[in-house]
Amino acid sequence: MINHLVLFKLKDYSIEQKPAIIAEMKSLLEGLNGKIDELKLIEVGVNYELETKNFDLALITHFDSIGDLDKYRVHPEHKKVIARFAEFNLDRAAVDYEF
Repeated sequence: MINHLVLFKLKDYSIEQKPAIIAEMKSLLEGLNGKIDELKLIEVGVNYELETKNFDLALITHFDSIGDLDKYRVHPEHKKVIARFAEFNLDRAAVDYEF
């Protein structure tokens, strides 16, 4: 199995704006569940502390193989989420590993 872990960091948003943006991001990611056959598990976690230098949101997804992860990356539903996330001016870090 492949674990695809992604961390997202918002830039230049006030503490008042962040909760709504993070809630939308979480909803968009969780909305992929059931839409992409290769996606075996999706978990989205929000950092409890909004005023921090750490990342704001974590995505954990599982796939049976690297090939399935590659299909997920180009899936139209995933691309819609990526396009919306680009509007939030994000920093992103990712790691993919077998487990």
